[in-house]
Amino acid sequence: MKTRYSSLRFFFLLIGLCLISFTSRAQTSATVKGTVTNAATQQPLDYVSVVLLQLPDSSVVSSEMTDAAGAYIFAQVKPGNYTVKALMVAFSPAKSRAFEVKQQLVQVPVIQLHEKANALQEVVVKGQKQLLEQEADRLVMNVDQLNTTGENALEVLKYAPGVRLDKDDNIVFRGSSSVNVMINGKMTYMSGAELQNYLKSLPASAISKVELMANPPASFDAAGTAGIINIQLKRDETLGMNGTATLGAGHGKYEKAWGGLNLNYNTGKVSFFTRLNMGHYNSFNRLTLKRNINDSLYNQVNYWHPITKSYSLAAGADYFISKKHTVGIMAKGYSSPENTVTTSNSVNYDAAGNLFGTMDMRNQSKLGSDNYSMNLNYKYDIDSTGRTFSFDADHVRYSRNANDNFTNNFYGAAGEVTQAPTQLRSLSGAEASIKSLKADYVHPLGAGYKAEAGVKTSWVSNNSNITFRELQEQGWVTDEKRTNSFAYNETIQAGYLTLSKKFNHKLSMKAGIRAERTIAEGKSATTKPSVDQDYLQFFPSFFVSYNPDDNNRFSASYSRRISRPSYSSLNPFTFFSDPYTAHEGNPFLQPSFSNSVQANYTYKSFQLLSISFLETNNFVTSVIDQNDETKVSISRPENLSKATYLSLSSGGMMPITNWWNTSLQLSGSFNRINTPISGIDYNQEQLSWQASAEQNFQLPKDYKLQLSGYYSSPSVQGLYNVKANFQLDLGARKSFWDDKATVSVKLSDIFDSSRSRSTLKYNNVDMYWKNQWESRRLNLTFNYKFGNSKVKAARNRRSGTSEEEGRL
Repeated sequence: MKTRYSSLRFFFLLIGLCLISFTSRAQTSATVKGTVTNAATQQPLDYVSVVLLQLPDSSVVSSEMTDAAGAYIFAQVKPGNYTVKALMVAFSPAKSRAFEVKQQLVQVPVIQLHEKANALQEVVVKGQKQLLEQEADRLVMNVDQLNTTGENALEVLKYAPGVRLDKDDNIVFRGSSSVNVMINGKMTYMSGAELQNYLKSLPASAISKVELMANPPASFDAAGTAGIINIQLKRDETLGMNGTATLGAGHGKYEKAWGGLNLNYNTGKVSFFTRLNMGHYNSFNRLTLKRNINDSLYNQVNYWHPITKSYSLAAGADYFISKKHTVGIMAKGYSSPENTVTTSNSVNYDAAGNLFGTMDMRNQSKLGSDNYSMNLNYKYDIDSTGRTFSFDADHVRYSRNANDNFTNNFYGAAGEVTQAPTQLRSLSGAEASIKSLKADYVHPLGAGYKAEAGVKTSWVSNNSNITFRELQEQGWVTDEKRTNSFAYNETIQAGYLTLSKKFNHKLSMKAGIRAERTIAEGKSATTKPSVDQDYLQFFPSFFVSYNPDDNNRFSASYSRRISRPSYSSLNPFTFFSDPYTAHEGNPFLQPSFSNSVQANYTYKSFQLLSISFLETNNFVTSVIDQNDETKVSISRPENLSKATYLSLSSGGMMPITNWWNTSLQLSGSFNRINTPISGIDYNQEQLSWQASAEQNFQLPKDYKLQLSGYYSSPSVQGLYNVKANFQLDLGARKSFWDDKATVSVKLSDIFDSSRSRSTLKYNNVDMYWKNQWESRRLNLTFNYKFGNSKVKAARNRRSGTSEEEGRL
């Protein structure tokens, strides 16, 4: 136990020493705050531009926007004489009287704005956010600017620059599948199929924005070599009650239906929220495999037909004890029962093209996954300078079970039965428990400096088991070679320090260092020896942002990151999808490390240029081991040497006329893989490009029409050479009842062209892979907003189990 907590004590001591030095420096600046109101109504005005001017030359020191209460705040103001100027469209500018800043808080008298005499009366101006917004450390995609009728969270990610889905619907960001996915700053505690099913159950209408962080700051976990994708869900905190209700239905080859309800209630002292989503999804997936084994050709078609129910519930509350103290609790649960029928047909030919046998397989399976989590949090706003302390405690429980029943039939060239059918059963289950404690401290310093520090410890326990049985003459007999159990325990101790500097309203920088110590142990009934790891790594990060004027923004960032194997990928079990195809885990996987650099130039919210470089060492990808005698191919995750990814992209929204605007995205990338596979050097490189366009037309009587499409050229994903892919969508939307209700319709993939096609060639492996799903669908959605519309900004929280959730 001494070893386990020694590094944590070191981090607490280090942060304590830093805080002492921070406090000593904080005495050289002060905070300026005040409010802006409408002179006629005496009501607060939000979204007012407030500028801090230094006297006597009225030079601009800083600028802010007022919040819903009409309040503004300037932190870290140097001693001197100042005035505050307020500006807003349709109002005459106004200034405060001059005041002196020393070392105490300055409360500026209320600034009252008067409406201009020639201002138009009864004019309603509808603002529109840009689709993409570039911030110093992230790119934000505002989902409301897309027509996502009937779509889910997984499909929404395809619209994000640099994001795509691979042949198995895994999320790929910046050419890598090693990306952490967060919901409202909290990890999903799922990966692979579980993450896909959860995101598919989350309607696009519930999403506010998607944040893409190629190089997250040190306050985030260092996990995810490609970075972090944070999906922000809609939540309003309003005086009184408000919410949204959604109903939808769709049809492709099969039917779908879904519904959701978001409720928010705010008394001013206590804020509650509840989010409920339910869905019924009947779908299919057709996988076509062509494998050349020696002089034989194996043509295989697997048809997967799942019928999935999904239920998700999240609820939480914030209690504002005082202006300085806030406590909160949040709980969420997710359940997804599924009944699936999978069929497989393999037709086999010899070198001369003569049929020599076929195989049919049927699997009737029942699956279920459940995920429950709770977060307790506390925030202390220490003083008006911006000093804050926050604490999070998290507990997550996850379980998954599967019951598979296989029947395999084998036939000769003439259709005769060549052997008795084989019947197999497998029962598998997995349970995981994650506990986490996290504390963060923010301390503004003088002269525009700000320091942040934090510590975190997480404990993970993961247990899996599988029992395999075969029907023989004496009955069901356990297959000892396939029956297994696996126990994995892990502790991660982390601490970080960051220092940022705002030189002026144009230039700012931020640098940080994060340290993470990992202690892990894994034991399997069949794997000897056991897994035992203990390592300490450091992860630096750096950001710089320069805004010469209101229209131009430059930013650059660097970070070193780690990708630890998912818990399921460490599991040594073998799962067969048919007699010739299986996948299994690798308990001896090592973490991979990456160095990432990104530079951006944005003009008026249009990202004119983004350059991204990612080099990953010891990266993990699926490697197929093919047995030419048994014809069985087993996919297993392996550590390979090095992968390099370089990309250039440009995109944003452009108005064509006052009723037509377009959103364009264009990117080009270069991928290179250099690694030995089974002792043989493998080198692969590919130039590729992707383009997407979306046309939005504002029609009379609140009708909107949208036409969108994308194209992806041939590319490299891991060891796979991926073929080109394209899709075209058409949608329409009608708003009524004072914009409170919306009906949307969308036809996805008009020409039914979207496919995932790839080839795999190395050593004795020669395979063609085509994956087809229900991409062409007609969806109809009704959305209704109710309650108070004077929104107060919600409190955003990030739990302490972020990285661990994404590895389940």
